[in-house]
Amino acid sequence: MTDRITDERVPEPEFAGHAVLDNPALAALTGPHAPFAQRHGAALRYHPDVCPMAALPDSPTARDWSDAAELVGPGGSLFLPVVTNRPPAEWDTTMDLPGVQMIDAGVDARPDDEAVPLTAADVPEMTDLVERTRPGPFRPRTIEMGTYLGIRRNGRLIAMGGERLRLPGYTEISAVCTDPDFRGHGLASRLVLDLAHRIRTSGDTPILHADARNVGAIRLYEQLGFIVRREVLFQVITAPH
Repeated sequence: MTDRITDERVPEPEFAGHAVLDNPALAALTGPHAPFAQRHGAALRYHPDVCPMAALPDSPTARDWSDAAELVGPGGSLFLPVVTNRPPAEWDTTMDLPGVQMIDAGVDARPDDEAVPLTAADVPEMTDLVERTRPGPFRPRTIEMGTYLGIRRNGRLIAMGGERLRLPGYTEISAVCTDPDFRGHGLASRLVLDLAHRIRTSGDTPILHADARNVGAIRLYEQLGFIVRREVLFQVITAPH
C-alpha cells in the first residue's frame, strides 16, 4: 500500500515545501493553539479534553524524552502525529499507523447552504456520530479547536466535519463523517468544500490527514482538489512505569 501511494502520487515540486507542516502539532501548540497547550520543558500536548495529540521538537534529545515522561507521567501515552520518532528503549510503541498528509492544490471551495455551525450544545450528538463512524479522535472540547459544521435532516445530525490543528498559515480539516444511513449522497464532500472555503477566507491553506489504508477517502480528497504532500506516521508511545 505504501509503495503504491509513493509510485502513483508523487507531489508536485511546489508542494514539496511548506516545512511547517513537517511537525504540525508542534507548530500548532506553539502558535495559534498555544492556549490549549500543556508543557513540560520542550514536550507539549493538548489538554486531554481537547485533543490527544502531543509534540516534541524535531530530532528530540534524551532531555526532551525526559520532559515527555514528566508531562504524561508513568505509563502515560503520547500521540505524535506526522513526525517519525525513535523513542528510547524503555518506551513502548503501541501504534504505528501509516498515513498521508494532503494539501489544497486547487480545491473548488464553496459554501454550502445546508451546512450549519455546530456549538457546544451539539457535542453529545457529535460524539455519538463519531462513535458510530470512527473518523478519528473527538474529545469533549475538540469543538473549541475551530469551526465545526453539520448537516441535519429532520433535526437529526447526519454529517459533520471541522477544523482541528491550526498552525501558522494552515488549518486542518478533520472529523469528516456521515451517518451510515445517509452515505452516498456527497454530504462529506460538501462539508469539506465549505470548510475549505472558510479556511481560505481566513487566509489559511486547507490541509488534512488520512489513513494510508483508506484508499477510497484519499481518492475522494484528490478528486476534490487535494494532493498528497507526503507520507506520514501516526505514533502512540507509552512512557516507562
